[in-house]
Amino acid sequence: MNRRPPHPSNEDGSTLLLIILYGFLALSLVLVALSATSLYLENKRLLSLADGASLAGSEAFTLGAVQVGVAGPRPQLRSDDVSAAVDEYLRLVPHASFEALSVTSAASADGQSASVTLRSWWRPPVLTLVVPDGVPLEVTVVSRAVFH
Repeated sequence: MNRRPPHPSNEDGSTLLLIILYGFLALSLVLVALSATSLYLENKRLLSLADGASLAGSEAFTLGAVQVGVAGPRPQLRSDDVSAAVDEYLRLVPHASFEALSVTSAASADGQSASVTLRSWWRPPVLTLVVPDGVPLEVTVVSRAVFH
């Protein structure tokens, strides 16, 4: 019997290298997906806070500021009242989890609607090489005061 000795393979250890490479790639993808989800949820939370602030601003009128016209009663909003109502709303509603939250604008351009712009800063839950250290978030919400 003529047995040949096994040939030494040049592929020894390449499987371990592939496992490490694919493990790093999978971990990176999971961290990017985690960061993207966190950014989306933080934007939705900021939008919800701005929505409530805008609603409070659109209700910042007195009954003396209501004008009755052909289309029915219409409240007249003033920018100072809208801004004060937004500040009061943010003072009462807990929002400590937002980083560097600020009111960019709170006003009424047409006397019928309240526009509120909030700005915050988002940081990823896990710092990685492929995700930035943080992103500024800014949302604008407009609400209108209407009588039915």
